[in-house]
Amino acid sequence: MDDSQWIADRFEEHRARLRAVAYRMLGSVADTDDAVQDAWVRASRAGTSEVDNIGAWLTTIVARVCLNMLRARKTRSAAQLGAGLPDPVVTPEGQLPPEEEALLADSVGLALQVVLDTLAPAERLAFVLHDMFDLPFEEIAPMVGRSPEAARQLASRARRRVKGADVPAPDPDLGRQRRVVDAFFAAARAGDFATLVALLDPDVILRVDGLAGRPRRSATFRGADAVARQARLGANPAAELHPALVNGAAGVVITLQGRPHAVMAFTVAGGRILEIDAFGDPERVSRVAAAVLAEG
Repeated sequence: MDDSQWIADRFEEHRARLRAVAYRMLGSVADTDDAVQDAWVRASRAGTSEVDNIGAWLTTIVARVCLNMLRARKTRSAAQLGAGLPDPVVTPEGQLPPEEEALLADSVGLALQVVLDTLAPAERLAFVLHDMFDLPFEEIAPMVGRSPEAARQLASRARRRVKGADVPAPDPDLGRQRRVVDAFFAAARAGDFATLVALLDPDVILRVDGLAGRPRRSATFRGADAVARQARLGANPAAELHPALVNGAAGVVITLQGRPHAVMAFTVAGGRILEIDAFGDPERVSRVAAAVLAEG
């Protein structure tokens, strides 16, 4: 076996892990796949004769690519940036495909991805690689141009931000999640404000990201009354609801007259909805929910 085939085989062995690293770093499925492809190009051109740990070496390559992409994002103006919420991973209801299961290991829900998006690029890299993938700070330090101790401080700051955000843990029973989500849509369509409020946590958060023709418009609503009003106003009897898994939790893909309209992700715990993330840009919905739309 020649060297090019050997590195190609090793890369395929580690592809699932590399995609998982990139998704946690970038919060975008499209950017994740771009980063992994870029890492493959770089790895295939580099010599491996002095590489002792091929997995760590490939992880380092994809992490550096992601860090450059994050820094490029930070240099753009707000007007140039895309939608504010990270891309959801949307799959048909049922068992996750192996590649998506690896992508979402360690319960990487949208709530955590939202918090990760608030971190500085170097903080995010240090936290993701150390806390999620167990890389030592001695390996992380050269990537961010810091000492190991400084890299440790970056991860520590990020860890405090993540803990301070109090990311909610969803109910582990998908059946219970789905029953609450179904009840939410039934109440919204019936205009049943009291039932909507009862299904929502008093401190529920609704994040709306992207509208048809206005993909960069976003809004946040807080509190059961405010979110219930939005749900009742937004209910459309002509909408078709397609149950889906969104980052491994109960969610819905919505179509109107067979066309992509929205994706809604729910964080459900204790029989109530804690968070809702709604993606309303049809182009984005077409991209992230392709597998569900194909089934529909």
